[in-house]
Amino acid sequence: MEHESSHFIREIIRADIAAGKHKQVTTRFPPEPNGYLHIGHAKAICVDFGMATEFNGQCHLRFDDTNPAKEDIEYENAIAHDIQWLGFDWQGNLFHASDYFERLYLYAEALIAKGLAFVCDLTDAEIRVGRGTVTEAGNHSPYRDRTVDENLNLFRKMRDGAFDEGHCVLRAKIDMSSVNMKMRDPLLYRIRKVVHHRTGDTWQIYPFYDFAHCLSDSIEGITHSFCSLEFDNNRELYNWILDNLDVPKPQPRQYEFARLKLGYTVMSKRRLLQLVESGRVSGWDDPRMPTLAGLRRRGVRPEAIRAFIERVGVSKADSLVDIALLEHAIRTDLNHEAKRVMAVVHPLRVIVESWHEEKVDTIDADYWPHDVPKEGTRKVSFTRELYIERDDFSLDPPKKFRRLAIGREVRLRYGYWIKCVDVDKDESGNVVAIRCTHDPSTRAGHDPVDGRTVKGTIHWVSAKTAVPARFAVYDRLFSIERPDGSDFVQQLNPDSLTLHHGFVEASVADDDADTRYQFERQGYYWRDSESTPEALKFNRIVPLKDSWARSQSTAPVLPARTKKEVPQQNSARVLDPVHQAATDKLVADLGISLGDAVVLAEDIELQNYFHAVCVRHNDNTRSARWVVNELGRFRDGQPLSNLPFDVVDFAGLLDLLGDDTLNPRLAKQVLEIMAKDGGGAFEIAEANGWKQIKDTGALQGIIQGVIDANTEKAAGVKENPRLIGFFAGQVMKATGGKAPGKVVKEILSAKLLG
Repeated sequence: MEHESSHFIREIIRADIAAGKHKQVTTRFPPEPNGYLHIGHAKAICVDFGMATEFNGQCHLRFDDTNPAKEDIEYENAIAHDIQWLGFDWQGNLFHASDYFERLYLYAEALIAKGLAFVCDLTDAEIRVGRGTVTEAGNHSPYRDRTVDENLNLFRKMRDGAFDEGHCVLRAKIDMSSVNMKMRDPLLYRIRKVVHHRTGDTWQIYPFYDFAHCLSDSIEGITHSFCSLEFDNNRELYNWILDNLDVPKPQPRQYEFARLKLGYTVMSKRRLLQLVESGRVSGWDDPRMPTLAGLRRRGVRPEAIRAFIERVGVSKADSLVDIALLEHAIRTDLNHEAKRVMAVVHPLRVIVESWHEEKVDTIDADYWPHDVPKEGTRKVSFTRELYIERDDFSLDPPKKFRRLAIGREVRLRYGYWIKCVDVDKDESGNVVAIRCTHDPSTRAGHDPVDGRTVKGTIHWVSAKTAVPARFAVYDRLFSIERPDGSDFVQQLNPDSLTLHHGFVEASVADDDADTRYQFERQGYYWRDSESTPEALKFNRIVPLKDSWARSQSTAPVLPARTKKEVPQQNSARVLDPVHQAATDKLVADLGISLGDAVVLAEDIELQNYFHAVCVRHNDNTRSARWVVNELGRFRDGQPLSNLPFDVVDFAGLLDLLGDDTLNPRLAKQVLEIMAKDGGGAFEIAEANGWKQIKDTGALQGIIQGVIDANTEKAAGVKENPRLIGFFAGQVMKATGGKAPGKVVKEILSAKLLG
């Protein structure tokens, strides 16, 4: 991944390296082999592998094969292929959770031996009811107080196959009143009498994800375990398991980021499998699917996907990404890779009556327009009979129609100017051919000798030399942006695939099957995997129309905001859907002000830095306020990573604010020094003697001295409470600004107002 701008995960790793926490960064990508990877997984792959590569570490590929009922070696092979196709390499570090089944089992016994796990005979339904609700505590299982020996005996019987599926489970013994539902005696093991595709029938019990994942991370020496936001509540259980077992230190840490949500599709493997099994798509690699296999078959290059993921960014703000942004990334990538050739998808026959039947004029045509720094030409054949697009001709042309009609003239791209003089119709009155004449002086696009002009240019192919082909024109899979509900299949776009029979120019027959094309005025295409030389089939990768770029170019330019201009709740400021969703998420989930949320939503670098600070400082509101209003002052057009201090230093400064070691004025002075010379906030504050006075007794004495020196004003405070401000200022002056303002005002109010 490119890393011109920073994000909070990158800042976390940088800070850990600077602190000497790890000798080597080790990440992992842990897919379940129960389906094909989709573009949402591509984001996780780019983060997991990309961060390891950037910091000279390694990324493991580990299959989370703990549910044999849904797993298959086909999925493993497809996942491995997709990762390599995307451009990443696990460098021999290929693992499976099943590699650790014996060790995981022993860890489970260790928890039982500590009295921290028990075998529970409740049914799944009874366990769900017993957990309680978000507002009501759960109830202890009647089996929770079994002895250690009894639990060990039962657990070993579970392993030996003595019980049927569903008879019992192993649960952790934590806290049934925890506000985190994940901590209410979660399940660790269940019975599954299913043949595993790697271990066969060796095991009768299998660990749940939460138990297997953290311990697999520990076994492999993972330093940074990245996952999506829905696992935020799982982090507490992740740490609890590691904290209560004898595992190597330092323990891996889990960090969450927003998953990729894309409009007009679904990202659930369960729903994608439903589409496949119901026959609504042709398979996991159907080009309409958001799977990497589907995108690959459609013709999308991995470079485009990586560029798209980089553009989307990494943050903690969930939002729906406009699918037009993905199309824009694909189109941008193909613009410099795709040869320009001509194809006619909806052919209409043209007879050039002024051209001899046997004559063939071979014309050189460029593969690349002038704005693409590549060269190359191919031969196109001009003959008596041609094909043009059916909608490039009209019997009754509407206003501003610039293409062919009876009595009108157009330029054929790379060919001649032709003029329609008549048409042929079938018995139903449909036009089946048009008859034209040509101007010999206009060969290869030259202007006519008489200086006349023409407004329209259209593409064409020779009926004599063109190659028949099928064209699969793909559109968005769903007809609405947010397909949802149990009837989501009813929201499928009926026009997501249309097949057409037409022609391509002969030059494509000699090209490699991997060649991408821009069929002029049609879109970007490449050969489908089922295409043969005898039966060519082309998939449309993406249309030429770029709605994302157009929306960006026409969006109003908003003025830079000052602190006083930050929008309030009644602001009329209009954000695009992606930024609006990010703003709403920041306000709802983190409780920060709307004004700060707007700034962070529109500035991905600041937003990522803010999330990194929140990992280390427990006041989200303070973090947002200082990142937006103070940190931003020191960027000076440079990435935040260029500042001489890191996220840890900045969060440390906020910690000093939070515990009243510094007041805001002194904190800003410390930040000025940090931005200029680097260094830690605590050391700077101590070296300059700026730490606030926390000794209440000493502060009481200073305040009393100020009051005694201003007895007349002290006597008038009750009549004029604003004088409290005067006394506070005098105290701050006497202490060199090191008195905590809130405490000073409380003491003054008590002394002067009674």
